[in-house]
Amino acid sequence: MLTRILVVDDEPDLELMITQKFRKQIREKELDFAFAHNGVAALQVLQANPEIDVVLTDINMPEMDGLTLLAKINEAYPMLKTVIVSAYGDMKNIRTALNHGAFDFVTKPIEFQDLEITLKKSITEAHNLKQAAQERDRLVALQRELEVAATIQKSIVPQTFPPFPERREFALHAQMIPAREVGGDFYDFFLIDDHRLGFVIGDVSGKGVPAALFMAVSKTLLKATALKGGAPHECLQQVNRILCLESVDEMFVTVFYGILDVASGEISCCNGGHNRPFVTRRDGRVEMLTGNEGLMLGLVGHWEYHSSQINLTPGDSLILYTDGVTEAMDHDQNQFTEDRLAECLQGGNHAALPEMINRVVSCVRAFAGGAPQTDDLTVLALRYTA
Repeated sequence: MLTRILVVDDEPDLELMITQKFRKQIREKELDFAFAHNGVAALQVLQANPEIDVVLTDINMPEMDGLTLLAKINEAYPMLKTVIVSAYGDMKNIRTALNHGAFDFVTKPIEFQDLEITLKKSITEAHNLKQAAQERDRLVALQRELEVAATIQKSIVPQTFPPFPERREFALHAQMIPAREVGGDFYDFFLIDDHRLGFVIGDVSGKGVPAALFMAVSKTLLKATALKGGAPHECLQQVNRILCLESVDEMFVTVFYGILDVASGEISCCNGGHNRPFVTRRDGRVEMLTGNEGLMLGLVGHWEYHSSQINLTPGDSLILYTDGVTEAMDHDQNQFTEDRLAECLQGGNHAALPEMINRVVSCVRAFAGGAPQTDDLTVLALRYTA
C-alpha cells in the first residue's frame, strides 16, 4: 500500500536527505514524499493532494510555523497524523505540539533510524484511522439505506383501521413489524366492486432498499391487475409474467391473493408460494388451508396458477401471515412453527381482530425470549360478519 508523506521544513538539504534515505521504499512504491518549505506552502500542497497520510513538520519556519500549521491541519484534515521535528532542547514546544494533537516527534539533528521507526508508527496509525473512518461511512450509508427501505415499506401499506367503516359484512385489521434489516413484507386490501373485496399478503426475497423497491413494484402491479376483476389465478399469472420480464438479481415474491364475495362469504384465492393461511371458525376450530400451492412469482414466467375456494360463515376469520411469524427463532435457533401459531389462535376466534393479532405478536415475542428479530413480522386478519 502506497503511503504519502508531506515533509515541511525550510532546510533545503532535508529533501535530498529524505529521498536518499528512503530511496528503496520510494522505488518500490511503498512511500511517496511531497515537500514544502513553510506552513503556507504545506497547506497548498494538502489542498492539492488530499490523499496525503502523514505530515512531518518542523516547528520553526518562516511565514507560518509548525504549531500554527498543526492547528490548521487538525481543523481541516482531522484524519492526518502529524509528526513534529524540533531541536533537542525545545521540550516546551514539543509538549505544546503533543498537547495540541501531534502524534509523535523527532529531534534535530535527525537520527534517521529513529525517524523511520516514528514514521512507521505514524503510518500504521493513519491507515487504521482511515480504515475506521471508511467502516463508519459504510455503516452510516447502510443505516440510511435501511431507513429509506423502512420508509418505503411503511408508506406503501394501508395504515388506517377500520379501512371501510361503512361496510358491515366484514372486518379487517393488519400489523407489520419490520425487522432491523428491513425486508419486503406487504399487505393490501381493496374493493373490486360493491360485492367483492380483494386482499393480499406478500413477502419479497432479500433485504434493504432493493427488496423494498421490488415490494413496491409487486404490490402496485398486483393491485392494478386485481382491480380489473379477474380470477385470483389469472391475476397472479399476469403479474408473474411481468415480474419475470422485469425482475433483476433473481428476486421473487411469495403472494397469497383472495377475493371475498361479501354476500355469500365465499373466498376465491390463489397461493403463489406463500405460507398457508389459517381459518378460525366461530365454533373454535382452527384449520390450516389446503389446496393448490403455486410457485412464488418472478421465477418461471410460464407457470400456471390455480384458484381454490373457501367458505366462511358469519364469525369465521381468515388469518394470513408471513414467514417472519412461523420462522421466528429463540436463542437456541428453534422456530416458532405453524403448530405454535395454531395453538396461539385456538380460542381467540371471538376476540376483536386487533386483539387477535396482538395475541399472535405476543406469542411470537414470548417464544423468542428476547432473541433479535431477523425478519419482518406481518399478520393480516379478515373476518366475515354478514
